[in-house]
Amino acid sequence: MKLNPYITKQLKEKYDKIDQDLDVHLEGLLHSKPINYWDYIKTDALLNLQIPRTVFPDEMVFIMYHQVNELLFKMVLTEIEQIANTSTVDANMFTEKIMRISRYFDVLTSSFSIMKDGMNVDQYNDFRTTLTPASGFQSAQYRKIEFASTELINLIDKRFRDDFDKNSSYENAFEHLYWQAAGKDYKTGEKTFTLSDFEDRYKDEFLRFTKFYKNNNLWSKFKELPKTDQSNKELIDAMRHYDYTVNIKWVMAHYTTANHYLNINGKTAEATGGSEWVKYMHPKYQKRIFFPELWTDKEIEDWGQNI
Repeated sequence: MKLNPYITKQLKEKYDKIDQDLDVHLEGLLHSKPINYWDYIKTDALLNLQIPRTVFPDEMVFIMYHQVNELLFKMVLTEIEQIANTSTVDANMFTEKIMRISRYFDVLTSSFSIMKDGMNVDQYNDFRTTLTPASGFQSAQYRKIEFASTELINLIDKRFRDDFDKNSSYENAFEHLYWQAAGKDYKTGEKTFTLSDFEDRYKDEFLRFTKFYKNNNLWSKFKELPKTDQSNKELIDAMRHYDYTVNIKWVMAHYTTANHYLNINGKTAEATGGSEWVKYMHPKYQKRIFFPELWTDKEIEDWGQNI
């Protein structure tokens, strides 16, 4: 096959720009192996990331399901980052990215049947004790998705949100985020080991992340759009779909699955992290809403009620 001189010229220009010798790079190709699927996807590494703590077969389902979730969370963050790092976003780009993100969460929502109907209840309730004090709220990527989707005030615990100072420091806001309730005594506010351990690992990273997304989160970027774009029905529908999917449908799929395993014979078991998971998880208690101005007062009042 004859070399295309146009491509050769482009390659030379590319490497000249970074002060590199094209001939050296071409010579390197002589020693390179052809790419294949398993090396590109890192299949062997991926399939060796599942290390059960027990002998129960269904623990593998639990591990792999959560690993799949984390990969989808990374896909969501990749889409949000593109909006955050683009100085001039228009309605078309915004709508396309929001719908991509929504499709990822549609997959996450429907996939909960794998957890709900795909594990033996007795096996789960045996192997889950070995997971203490780990908790699902310790997913750093999911926390970042929330930070990157809306203003911090919308993530403040509902008990404090109405009177919370929007100009409060990041550190103070962090102490009042809704998911902090999953790692604190609901009455005294004392932190559990689960929450303290999570903060030791991620708090500084979260604070840096939220400082960037203060003005670059999806809700803030939406409000920077021209008024005509903010009135775009397709975009508004996409934003509402994303908000409803993440904060009601996906949460309720999670809640229903947890209830299936933890509410047995009318007795609600404690979560592995020790949280009061019903009040933390159900959307009617916290009313987590990324884009509140896109919903009517009645819709907000009924948030999570009619599920």
